Amino acid sequence: MNEPYGFLSNFARYPIELDGRVWPTSEHYFQAQKFADDAQQELVRRAVSPMDAARLGRTLPGIRPDWDALRDDAMLRALRAKFAQHPSLRDQLVATGEATLIEHTANDCYWADAGDGSGQNRLGELLELVRAELLVERERPAP
Repeated sequence: MNEPYGFLSNFARYPIELDGRVWPTSEHYFQAQKFADDAQQELVRRAVSPMDAARLGRTLPGIRPDWDALRDDAMLRALRAKFAQHPSLRDQLVATGEATLIEHTANDCYWADAGDGSGQNRLGELLELVRAELLVERERPAP
């Protein structure tokens, strides 16, 4: 994740604390939320790498039947936690200004642009939402 915008990736190694646990990356948290079963969530949380967590999230049996309805909220919770808990990342995200944020990969047509711009780019849209929330928070006068 040494690329200029690598910090935006869910694979970037910035732990987050959510739901009473520390998750090695936002990818670990997101993938674990696919399961209602605590043991499966813990298995994903303990995955050695974000790639392993993603693999488990795609292959373990028992994905919630309502996952498609929950996935955006799970991603948004992970992103909010990541940028709230890591001030340097928060500053870098805010520094992107009004730039359109695009997850560019051919491997995903929901979270990314499908490599050719035809994807939904939901990750980019949610990152922009978090950035907007952070900007509003910065502009709010201190109590």
